[in-house]
Amino acid sequence: MPKAARGKGTVEKKVVHPFSRKAGYMARAAAKSDKKERQKGEKAQRLNLIREKLLWFQNELDSETKEYAKQETCNIIERYLHRFDAELEQVELANSIKGRQGRQHGSREAVIKQIMERERAQYEGNGFEIPDIMNTKHLKVFREWDGDLKKLPNIKMRKLSARGASQGTHKPTEEEEDIGQKDDDDDDQEALDVDFEDEDL
Repeated sequence: MPKAARGKGTVEKKVVHPFSRKAGYMARAAAKSDKKERQKGEKAQRLNLIREKLLWFQNELDSETKEYAKQETCNIIERYLHRFDAELEQVELANSIKGRQGRQHGSREAVIKQIMERERAQYEGNGFEIPDIMNTKHLKVFREWDGDLKKLPNIKMRKLSARGASQGTHKPTEEEEDIGQKDDDDDDQEALDVDFEDEDL
């Protein structure tokens, strides 16, 4: 009689002891999965930032120019470094209105200033990385790029410094190592390839 009272469909789930080996395995597996998802999200965010940067430079190109001189390229970089000026002016204007308590859009303002400081330090230091628009062949490939992340390896990059010295081969940053970097087989040692073939885009 007691057996019939239990019912055929009910199966008791065994509770895992919090200090057991199985609980440890499960916790490690969950942590590994979380880390993988977080890294995937961070990588996708970095790729999108690179894409936005390249699209900005692409929009600044003059259709008649076959290749850019160093000074012209530096002028474009300066415009890029000042791309947030209008937004910062709007934030400053909003904060100057009487009767407002606290700073409006303070977090956004802080992020923008941090980005500007970092990019300015790169440009005035070891060099700021941009598409290689100083080379006719590389400029042509960059013009034809349609914004597809999978085609990013085709775009050659170079570093340019405010000091006027174009940086050639350089030690890859942590971001470049995450993305994956290929050596350039061409004669141009200043070009940088980025390998995105393994990306789940």
